[in-house]
Amino acid sequence: MENNTAMIAQSKILRNLNSPWKMWLWFWLKLPSLAFWGVRIQRITLQQGVTSIPAGWRTQNPFRSTYFAAQCGAAELSTGALAILAVQSTTTPVSMLVTHIEANFVKKAVSRITFTCEDGEAIAAAVQKAITSGEAQVLTATSTGRQEGGEIVSVVKITWSFKAKL
Repeated sequence: MENNTAMIAQSKILRNLNSPWKMWLWFWLKLPSLAFWGVRIQRITLQQGVTSIPAGWRTQNPFRSTYFAAQCGAAELSTGALAILAVQSTTTPVSMLVTHIEANFVKKAVSRITFTCEDGEAIAAAVQKAITSGEAQVLTATSTGRQEGGEIVSVVKITWSFKAKL
């Protein structure tokens, strides 16, 4: 029964995360910087989170490339959406917190950047282990940003901590 409830919850969360207008409203209410920057969720599955951020005046730094903080925000969302999916799909309350960010910027970002995180299964496993062990679990998820031409512009590693609220 509990597994069926979790699957229904995951389905609902996936629908909401993949709905552009619901995501836009959630951004304005909870993450207004992402709304201002124009960050979009392209696709969320149980395994993969894909977000994008446009190049332009809202995200531009004085060097006419995409500001590092805007890139980190879009990258965090690609990992955070997977974490939200994992946490909200359990019946046990679990807190989640970013504890560390490491970013490498390898090329000047001058066009739309798409960030992809493929650590959904590892994130879900960390959340489950936090619940079963009762101890905080730390996981580093990687999000790779590619410009429209496919070249990598940044690699952002977000360290998440998950702890069951028992």
